[in-house]
Amino acid sequence: MSRLHGRVALITGAASGIGSACALRFAQEGAAVAGFDHATSGDARWSEAVRLASATHLIDGDVRSEDAVVAAVAAVRQRFGRLDIVVNSAGVAGGGPVHILPVEEWDRVVGVNLTGTFLVCKHALPFMLEQGAGSIVNIASIEGLEASEGGSAYNASKAGVVMLTRNIAMDYGRKGIRANAICPGFIDTPMLHGIFNLPGFAEHGARIVDTHVLGRLGHPEEIANAALFLASDEASFITGQALAVDGGFTAGHRIGITKLMGLE
Repeated sequence: MSRLHGRVALITGAASGIGSACALRFAQEGAAVAGFDHATSGDARWSEAVRLASATHLIDGDVRSEDAVVAAVAAVRQRFGRLDIVVNSAGVAGGGPVHILPVEEWDRVVGVNLTGTFLVCKHALPFMLEQGAGSIVNIASIEGLEASEGGSAYNASKAGVVMLTRNIAMDYGRKGIRANAICPGFIDTPMLHGIFNLPGFAEHGARIVDTHVLGRLGHPEEIANAALFLASDEASFITGQALAVDGGFTAGHRIGITKLMGLE
């Protein structure tokens, strides 16, 4: 398989979860992959991506730091001489009722999820403008499309990612650059398990799983497949979109009628 043969991808949050799944999937399709993460070593998916694509080492850095982002993009330029794809997957969870939410927590969540996405796009775009082509895939969330209890900072940051993506699509489309967002449902990642393992959250976690029409959590690989499609030439006429990959979470509300119809 070689849908990305000869392409170079920069993936943030590449050490684990959705980011490492994207790194592996892109490497399987022939891309050279550079990872950017605060972690100094990746999980098994990243290690396999390195084996397949001779990818660079994980570039250590914080997406909230403009200097670190500039250095990461410069490292990609020096190593590969081009940058075709950016996947902004770095993200953190957090929030709470607004009236008691510490400003420091707001800044942390918005800083990583939204400002980090902005900074990577800001410094990748000049590279893509030189080439006259590029594809940006920003990982947002269904919680950037609809509200959830206690979401505050996280939901606001992901809604911002969706709108930032649409503005980039508008501004750079005539220059051959596409930008799309993926809005995952609840995905089986270490970050999600950190939430589900909070005291008293077990029952709520089970209800969240059941809210997905498909009756399960998503897998990182399923988000990576969507990112691959949007990054590839197969999506050449798609830009400015927020694609929900959510097992039907946002399709509607389940109230148990399917049981009466014998469909459960």
